[in-house]
This record gives sequence, structure tokens and C-alpha cells, in this order.
Amino acid sequence: MSRETQPQTITDTPPTEADLKDARFQEGQRITWVSVAVNVVLTGMQLVVGFAAHSQSLIADAMHTLSDIFSDAFVLFANRKGAEAADADHPYGHGRFETAASLVLGLLLAGTGVGILIAAAGRLQNIGSAPPVGVAAMWAAMFTLAAKEGLFRYMLATAERLRSPMLVANAWHARADALSSLVVAAGIGGALLGFNFADAVAAIIVGAMIVRAGFKFGWAAIRELIDTGLSAEEVAAIRHTIASTAGVLGMHELRTRRMAHQVLVDAHVQVDPRISVSEGHRVAESARQRVLDSHPEVLDVLVHVDAENDLLGNAAIQLPDRAFLLAHLSALLGANPPEFERTTLHYLGNRVEAEVFLPPGFADEAALAAIRQRVAAALPDDPWFVAIRLNQRLAPF
Repeated sequence: MSRETQPQTITDTPPTEADLKDARFQEGQRITWVSVAVNVVLTGMQLVVGFAAHSQSLIADAMHTLSDIFSDAFVLFANRKGAEAADADHPYGHGRFETAASLVLGLLLAGTGVGILIAAAGRLQNIGSAPPVGVAAMWAAMFTLAAKEGLFRYMLATAERLRSPMLVANAWHARADALSSLVVAAGIGGALLGFNFADAVAAIIVGAMIVRAGFKFGWAAIRELIDTGLSAEEVAAIRHTIASTAGVLGMHELRTRRMAHQVLVDAHVQVDPRISVSEGHRVAESARQRVLDSHPEVLDVLVHVDAENDLLGNAAIQLPDRAFLLAHLSALLGANPPEFERTTLHYLGNRVEAEVFLPPGFADEAALAAIRQRVAAALPDDPWFVAIRLNQRLAPF
């Protein structure tokens, strides 16, 4: 007995941009809530053991962990705002909320570190009256070290996959906590061996590490907020992608800036000055699409089309507009523009080239020869036109 089964066709529908943004938001929220849960448990444990075992470094580390909970609250808020779609007030999206949150995280870290430094310095001044550190503080420090290092590795892997500077900053915040817990463990160990000052010294080292991390993240956020461009290597890669696009003769004024985990790019590309507007637009769109396809971190590309390299200025802006030039051209040719099928003007440098298209039967050979003579005599002294080309269609089509 045989049974025939019909083949099943599975159609893989690629995820949309909205799906990717939603997935990124959900993963960002998930790892941040995991961080909140771990930090709440660690803060409570460190405070209880720190006070019971008379370890200032463990209490300082608890304050550091407590700051993580406030940091995570900022991350949750910024991650939710950053996931919102672009609107009239934020046409590029809300990614800069992540940048602002990174700046707040940096300032919070720096402030926490300064507070720890001040408290530890006060402990050193009265080291003789300080009670001995209990053994329980060592076990608490080792448990904290293991938990924070594991949290760091988990958060960093997810943050790098999502390409989120804010989540990367929060992950390294957890690593700073792990390193500070290592210092705390060493300080507590020294205190248990009879070096009473070791616990306070460990607290000072932890405070200095926290201050350094805070300034590092804050400076990175400030650089983004003041539109610092990408690295030279990243800019060179984007430049090569644009310059190698078919139809691009040259490029200049390539500018980049970050917006959270994404990049905005604008560039001027030079095309053949005598192609049509639609063809020039196609070249620009091709360059834009190539950048988006080759550089996933790029959110959008603005391509400005130039007929010539205007890096040192654009003399054409000083030339008359089309209506004036058509009237002047009419006087040169002895015919009104409506009698022409089409007139194309090329603004190149500080002069203009005109291409005039005549309908069939516009004039006989003798009349055309007379027009050519008028143009040849007038062009050398003409203030606007450097060349005039007459084209006549031979037959209707």
C-alpha cells in the first residue's frame, strides 16, 4: 500500500524594513530587561553583604550596579523612541534618541565614579578606625564578577549584531562593572590579609575606571551629535562605490554623518553635461542604490548631479535665465522660438551652448545658409552664447 504525498511549496518572503526595525526593537528591549533583572539582584546582594562585612569597595560597587539600573531605564526609553517611524518632525527617524541616551549614560557613569572617589578618599583618611572586612564580602565580589562578565558577553553579542552604539555602550558598561568587581575582589582579598587600606584603594580604582568609561561614552555621543564624519576607511569605501557607478565622471563633496546605528551620506557627482535630465537622474539613482546595497549601515544617500565640477564655484548661476536667453537667441537667428521644435540650453562655465531643433521644411537651403552666416558673425562678440547648433528633422516620425 502506497501513499502519495503532494510536494509542499514554501515561499520565503523576505522581511520588510518595518519587520527588521521591529525585530531590532524587540531584541534591544529583551537584553535590557535581562540586564535590569541581573542588576537588581546584584545591587541588593552587594548592599546587604557590603554593610554586614564592612566593605566600602563592595558598597561602592553596589552603587555602580545601582547606576546600571537607572542606565537601563534610559536605554529602554531610548530604544522605544528610536524604533518609532519617521514623522513630520523627525523625517530621518528617531535614531538620535539613542545618541542622547548614550550621552546621559556617559554622564551618569562619570558622576557615579566621582562620588566613589570622594567616599574612598575619606575612608583612607580614617583607615585606623575602620572595622575589618568580613570574608562574606569576598564571596559576594566573586559572584558579582562572574554574573557581570556573563551579562557583558551576552549583551555585546546582541548589540554588535544589531549595530546599536547605545546597546554596545550599555554592554561595555557591564564589562566595566565586571572589571570593577575584579578590583573589588582584589581589594577585599588584601584587606583580609591584613592590609586594611586595600579595600579603600580598590574603591578608588573602581571610581577612576567608572569615570574613564563615562567620559569615553559621553565623548562618542558628543562626536555624533556634532555630526562627526565616518573614518577615512569607511569614507573611501563609499567613495569607491559611487565613483565606480556607470555614468559618473567624477565626484566631490562627499559628506557623512552618523545617526545612532546608521549613516547618512550626501555627495556631488559629475555627469556628461549634454545628457538629458532624466538620464542624469538615473545615474544619480543608480549611485544611490549601489551605496545602499553595498553598505548596509547607510540609511539614506542624497546625490546631487553636476554638469561640471563646481567645487571652486558655479559661474553659471550668474548667467541669464531661459526666457531671456530664448529672446536673445530669437534675435540672433531672426526667428521666434515657437517656430522651433525644441531648444536645449547647456550652462557650462560662464557661457551657454544652445541646441536648436528645427521642424522639417522650416527653411530652404539658402535661408539656412543665411542663418548660419548670421550666427557665425554674431558669436565671437556675443556675451552669452559660445556655440549654437542647428538641427533639422528631415522627415516626420
